[in-house]
Amino acid sequence: MATGEAEAAAALVQVDSARQFEELLRLKAKSLLVVHFWAPWAPQCAPMNEVMAELAKEHPQVSFVKLEAEAVPEVSEKYEISSVPTFLFFKNSQRIDRLDGAHAPELTKKVQRHASSSAFAPSTKEPPEEALNLRLKKLINAAPCMLFMKGTPQEPRCGFSKQMVEILNKHNIQFSSFDVFSDEEVRQELKTYSNWPTYPQLYVSGELIGGLDIIKELEASEELDTICPKAPKLEERLKVLTNKAAVMLFMKGSRQEAKCGFSKQILEILNSTDVEYETFDILEDEEVRQGLKSYSNWPTYPQLYVKGELIGGLDIVKELKENGELLSILRGEN
Repeated sequence: MATGEAEAAAALVQVDSARQFEELLRLKAKSLLVVHFWAPWAPQCAPMNEVMAELAKEHPQVSFVKLEAEAVPEVSEKYEISSVPTFLFFKNSQRIDRLDGAHAPELTKKVQRHASSSAFAPSTKEPPEEALNLRLKKLINAAPCMLFMKGTPQEPRCGFSKQMVEILNKHNIQFSSFDVFSDEEVRQELKTYSNWPTYPQLYVSGELIGGLDIIKELEASEELDTICPKAPKLEERLKVLTNKAAVMLFMKGSRQEAKCGFSKQILEILNSTDVEYETFDILEDEEVRQGLKSYSNWPTYPQLYVKGELIGGLDIVKELKENGELLSILRGEN
């Protein structure tokens, strides 16, 4: 092994068990701990390990760890790791931040920010206010109806956020959400940007509507339904999605970045046919992820559809390929 490779390997601590992970959290409680949840089958993970090794050289006071997500499932489940690569940041044995995906610039930025805040001196590398405001504006306009909350719609982490989600769901309002616990910068700065000091915050067409009390008032006055966009019924939505393209693949991740081994394998098979197809990342939409299982009566992913009809999962596609039937089915000839 070359000297550089040896240094990189030494800079990253490999964790192989839940017990080892908990012990590491305890031992490194006073410093910043960055954990990369990775998988050997995901090509995007290897370069991120190299990024981690470089960051370890720049920040010797920070501990960098890699943990194979599927090899230590109890830790992955505890911290809701549903895709790789995912990075978690810990301080005082508590998770303080999270990054999903292979985003080297964002990882670097988060390490710099948290490493600086861990030191005695305040950080002097704060992002320019103009760039931050642009980012907040993009987040607010990411969907026609955006909810900034503590936690997720599936798992709210405060009572006010839980009540907000219940009201929106009761009125069949279509909304996207952002977990302010996942980004401390957004959590603090959005209060100033919107001049609204608490969460949750609801935005429609980029404009702040208000918090829980305002939404309750709008509900009581029957104005809420006229302000917020309605969601199509789930069955109608799934029918539209499964017919979006002649060949539709519902998977974990995207065509460019599969986030589970089964999805990666089915992509390789489809790419070998040269047939045009589109994909849908079920990790990005929990309603579709759960609802499609019932709609298709197929409990796992990936799921492949041709002209709106379910063909099956990876095993079925493998069989069709071996039997020489796959190409004709994808072309809609059968």
